[in-house]
Amino acid sequence: MIFIEIPAEQTTAATDVLLFLVAMWAGWITCRAGKQHNPKKGRIWAWAFGLLAFAAITGAVAHGFQMSARLNYILWQPLNLALGLTVSLFIVGVAYDLTRGNLPGFVLPLLIASGTMFYLVTLFFPGTFLVFILYEAVAMFFSLVVYLVLSIRRRLQGALLMATGILITIIAAVIQAIEAIHFTCIWEFDHNGLFHLVQLVGLLVLVMGLRMDLLTGTREKGRGSRV
Repeated sequence: MIFIEIPAEQTTAATDVLLFLVAMWAGWITCRAGKQHNPKKGRIWAWAFGLLAFAAITGAVAHGFQMSARLNYILWQPLNLALGLTVSLFIVGVAYDLTRGNLPGFVLPLLIASGTMFYLVTLFFPGTFLVFILYEAVAMFFSLVVYLVLSIRRRLQGALLMATGILITIIAAVIQAIEAIHFTCIWEFDHNGLFHLVQLVGLLVLVMGLRMDLLTGTREKGRGSRV
C-alpha cells in the first residue's frame, strides 16, 4: 500500500497512531491497577480503552494510505462499531462508579445494544462523523456531571481528575466538529489531527484519576454484571 500524499491526512494518521499507543497503555495500566482492589472495574475500563485503541489504529490505516473508496468504506465499518462500543463501555464504567459497584445486570447489555445501534445509524448516514459526535456528547456530559458530583461529595478518589479529562474530551469533540480548522505547526493539521492531540491530553488526565481510584479505592462490592 502507498502512503497518502495529503499532508493533513498524514498528520491525522500519525496522531491516530499516537492515540492507539496511549489507549493501549491506558488499558494495560488500568487492568494492572485494578487487580488488587477492583478487578471488575479495571476490566470495564480496559475493554473501553482496548476498543478505542482498535478504532485508532484502524483510523490510522483509513487516513494514512491510498485506497479505493470501497475499501475505505469497509474499514470504517469496524471502526464505527468500535467507537460506539467504546462510548458504551465508558458509560458502563461511569455507572459502576455511580452505583458504588452495585451495577444492575441489565446495564451492560443495554449499553452494548445502544453502541451497536449507533453503528447501525451510521449506515443510514454514511460519510459523516456528526452522528458519533452527538452520541459521544450525550455520554460525556452525563459522565462529567457524575464525576463532578462524586468529587464534590468526596465519594471517589480521582473523580476531579476524571471530570477534567472528560471536559477536555468534550473540548476535543467540539474541535472535531469544526471542519474549517486547518493550520500549520511544523506539520499541517486539520480538525481531525487537532482532535486527536487534544483527546490524547484528555485521555492521559482521565487515566491518572482512574488509576488513583483503582490503587486507593475499596474492593468491589455487589453482584453487578460480569465483564
